[in-house]
Amino acid sequence: MPLDPTCRRSVRAGRRAARTRARAARVRRGSGDAKPAPRLRRGSRGKVAPVNQDDLLTRGSGVSRRRALTLLGAAGASGAAAACGGAKTSSNADSATTTAPSTSTSTAQAGGSAGTATTATSTTAPSATVDCVLTPEATEGPYYLDIAKVRSDITEGKDGAPLTLRITVLDAATCQPIKDAAVDIWHCDAGGIYSGFGSASTGGGPGGGASGRTDNLVFLRGTQLTDAAGLVTFQTIYPGWYRGRAVHVHMKVHVDNSVKHTGQLFFDDGLTDTVYQRAPYNARGARDQRNTDDGIVGSAGGASAIAAVTGNGTYTGRITVGIKQ
Repeated sequence: MPLDPTCRRSVRAGRRAARTRARAARVRRGSGDAKPAPRLRRGSRGKVAPVNQDDLLTRGSGVSRRRALTLLGAAGASGAAAACGGAKTSSNADSATTTAPSTSTSTAQAGGSAGTATTATSTTAPSATVDCVLTPEATEGPYYLDIAKVRSDITEGKDGAPLTLRITVLDAATCQPIKDAAVDIWHCDAGGIYSGFGSASTGGGPGGGASGRTDNLVFLRGTQLTDAAGLVTFQTIYPGWYRGRAVHVHMKVHVDNSVKHTGQLFFDDGLTDTVYQRAPYNARGARDQRNTDDGIVGSAGGASAIAAVTGNGTYTGRITVGIKQ
């Protein structure tokens, strides 16, 4: 069905904006690196085919963050065409309310002999209160990789308790959700190892500077663009621990290719105790740091930096990040 004139103008404007961003990115990289802007693939009926986000993977010196996010912006223009054509859009449950972190509570009954069953339940209920405060910054740590591995499932087969992590990004000044912010997350596996730093990440400690990369692995790392509700969703596993740190996930928020927030989110200690009773976490000894022992927890916002988590065996964590644009 042909588009009405208003929709045609909207689609053309979106495509022009995508081409302009691509040209600007090439100019910033230097004239010697300038190449023609990639054309969007077209389907058999002349419609713009969406860009597959999993095609935008980077390893080492592959696709740059700016390049990957530019391609995603172009894909967004094609989405506008679909919307004008009458396609229905579904709203996310998190778009109705923004959840602030609340304290997780868990109960566990451990048997005293081999073979005795262990039962545990997580009773965290996310709050419906909108959290519009500016989220404090926290150290980037030594294991960040500046890559744009655009994907929602970052597990790469790693063993651990399944965790769906939902992060909402708001403008702290207006309480409005921020669309198209690029959110990076990264964390260690159940054994306390970071991808890219397998032989270097066993030493632990907070650290603020970059560590030398030791491998080309990228498990438990990913980037997503926020939707109209400011939400990104990642499929991952419950993080492990390493010496000198409480259990945490790193995150970084980019808006218009500028870093607006670097921080960390944490988990309730009682919930972590429950999760760590099970394999593969119980193959290690007791962790040496709880939230009260880790000074970064306080500097990152204390209780507000602890994700609201629900579930039992399979978990969903939610947290809101307020940034200054």
